[in-house]
Amino acid sequence: MSEREGTERRWDESSELYRQPTDEEFRRLYGFDEPEREYRPVHPEPAWRSVLRKLWAPIAAFGFLLWKFKFVLAAVFKFKLFTVAGSMLVSIAAYSLLWGWKFAVGIVLLLLVHEMGHVLELRRQGVPASAPLFIPFLGAFVGMKQLPDNAWKEAQVALAGPLLGSLGAVVVWGYAEATDSELLLAIAFTGFFLNLFNLLPIVPLDGGRAVAALHPALWLVGLAGLVALVFVAPNPILLIIVVLGGLELWNRWRHRDTPEARAYYAVRPWQRAAVAVVYVGLALGLGLAMDLTHVERDL
Repeated sequence: MSEREGTERRWDESSELYRQPTDEEFRRLYGFDEPEREYRPVHPEPAWRSVLRKLWAPIAAFGFLLWKFKFVLAAVFKFKLFTVAGSMLVSIAAYSLLWGWKFAVGIVLLLLVHEMGHVLELRRQGVPASAPLFIPFLGAFVGMKQLPDNAWKEAQVALAGPLLGSLGAVVVWGYAEATDSELLLAIAFTGFFLNLFNLLPIVPLDGGRAVAALHPALWLVGLAGLVALVFVAPNPILLIIVVLGGLELWNRWRHRDTPEARAYYAVRPWQRAAVAVVYVGLALGLGLAMDLTHVERDL
């Protein structure tokens, strides 16, 4: 054998040491088989999971911001720097990012008129109430140190807001017709819509507090309807209302048999009839007003 042949043979033998072992050699040498991959058919994601995932992201982000700046918020409220005027300006700035400052000013002023209806009725009943505090994209609320004496008085407080707020929207509508202003007409339409939305029969909305004088079972109807709306048109604000409404419904249902609860919901027939007439009449009137102030847009 020549020197060249010997060199090629040694190269072939040495190359075997660096060759990648086959799968069978790997299992034989190391005493175990390579784990087999499990393949499963791909199933479409359920609709409810997709809805929850879309809704959870903004809520989680909002909750993180609240937790991150909780000490700042506590200091702001403690020292009363966050006044009514300040909260209104913050809301106007937030709404301006989407719809412009003129529209934002009009909506915030209509919200103020709405909330002042609650304040005036609470003070008429002798219930201590704070001035309205505005929260961007969530509207506004009035703080109460105590609830009204019974469901009849609570319904009066609840309906006072949409009543005065609707009158404010009617005034804007009148100015819109007199000046032929589409901007004012859009503001009036939105005001009617917001007051109608507030009449949904679910706490913490005004409608939920009003129908307590009719029958608490209407809360369940409102909650079911709002849950269906969340699935049709996912929205974080709707989800927040559903959660708050569900918690309030559960809390009131647990205490329904207590003497205090029975006394609170003891409503006379004429009072129940009065609430029903105002509630249904206001809802129908707002629906008609929305139809009359709706402006078609050609895209």
